[in-house]
Amino acid sequence: MGISKHDAVSLAQVRARFSEWVQEVKAGAEKIITKGGEPYVALIDAERLDHCHRLARDGITEAT
Repeated sequence: MGISKHDAVSLAQVRARFSEWVQEVKAGAEKIITKGGEPYVALIDAERLDHCHRLARDGITEAT
């Protein structure tokens, strides 16, 4: 799954609308938080992160 420009948000936007984005992420969205216009960190559901860590630990990559 690719990340679209719609999923990229600035750090200033996150500060203003954090609760809203947390709900979107919990519902399945992923957000890339930018700083200075460049990708900085990702906001993803904790269960999704755990799943990715388990796949990496087991040497499995997801199909793209």
